[in-house]
Amino acid sequence: MKKLFFALAVITCATVSTVSAQKMIRFGIKGGANLGKIDGTGYDESFKLGYHLGGFAQINLVKGFGIQPELIFSTSKAEVKNTAEFEADNEFQNLKDNKPNLNYLSIPVLANIDLGSPRFKLQVGPQFSILTSKKKNVFQEGREAFKSGDFSAVGGLWLQLPIVNISARYVIGLSNVSDVTASNAVNPDTWKNQAIQLGVGITL
Repeated sequence: MKKLFFALAVITCATVSTVSAQKMIRFGIKGGANLGKIDGTGYDESFKLGYHLGGFAQINLVKGFGIQPELIFSTSKAEVKNTAEFEADNEFQNLKDNKPNLNYLSIPVLANIDLGSPRFKLQVGPQFSILTSKKKNVFQEGREAFKSGDFSAVGGLWLQLPIVNISARYVIGLSNVSDVTASNAVNPDTWKNQAIQLGVGITL
């Protein structure tokens, strides 16, 4: 009888631990629209449509608060409107691509803060991105226009339904992604990424 009680206790503890672990850590995938642009001299100020796709983990630390690291691939297209506006305009005499593709592999680490319900969350945090575009050399000579890394701040909302998740967030670049330099430019141009991401996914 004691052995039976012991076995039942072990099974019960294992079940509780498994359920607790499942509640503490959840995984999922998400994707959707990525509306991006470059905020800087000479670029079109309208957002250009792209997409994003990736995965995430939700780690619930305490009631009402957790963190959500993600790995996201996103793509968008910038558009040069007026090369005459560039302070380093001599660098753009041989421009060969006025609509460079900007593809990034991003790692946001967001705080999840419940807004009155565990299903509705505020998300804020930093994001580091690596440029993966093959066409980042937009000059005839093959010189690079964009730096390989970008640091941003992210803010948004997350709606967690029983299985499906819906998200909306704004990504604002904090670092200058311009890699353009000119000897006669006293104040080099500053370019910063901005994006609106609208996504839907599945939480396991």
